[in-house]
Amino acid sequence: MDNQSKKLIGLFIRYFFVLILGAGNLYIFYSILTPLTVFLVSEAVSLFTEVSVSGISIYLENFTVELIGACVAGSAFFLMFILIFSTADIKPKKRFYALVTASALLFLLNFFRIVFLIFIYSPESVYFDAVHWILWHLVSVFFVVGVWFLVVKLYKIESVPVYSDIKYLLSFSKKGKKSERRKKN
Repeated sequence: MDNQSKKLIGLFIRYFFVLILGAGNLYIFYSILTPLTVFLVSEAVSLFTEVSVSGISIYLENFTVELIGACVAGSAFFLMFILIFSTADIKPKKRFYALVTASALLFLLNFFRIVFLIFIYSPESVYFDAVHWILWHLVSVFFVVGVWFLVVKLYKIESVPVYSDIKYLLSFSKKGKKSERRKKN
């Protein structure tokens, strides 16, 4: 099999994985991340106060924390997966390490975000909702963008997600047009 065929098959396999993992409302991401997040957050908080867990709820002395899908940030992990898998010219081993690095960093940042919010929460606080909104809507975006740029730098990724693949696929139509011109001349 020639190099061009391998590259084309690799491209379709990468996008197939993106479609499969994105199917079912990101079920795979949430089924892994939710219990892991609940467990680690409850363990961290239990170092400072008594905690009990039931499902996605963490019960503390004065209040309950419910870690819903948005808290777990499965969509951020999926976005990172899309960015890494829709980037051309990355060897499988390098792609794997980039994915592990990005996932670990996103998980740690999200973990610290949740623990921070738990420790600043107070039923009387007028600022908690504002801080929560800023961390959820603004800072989380910077987490994803920052992790992506770090992974690009660490793993020396030079191609652009999706764009490089489209450019490669369009090169086939240019080659076809060139060969048609040669036949006419």
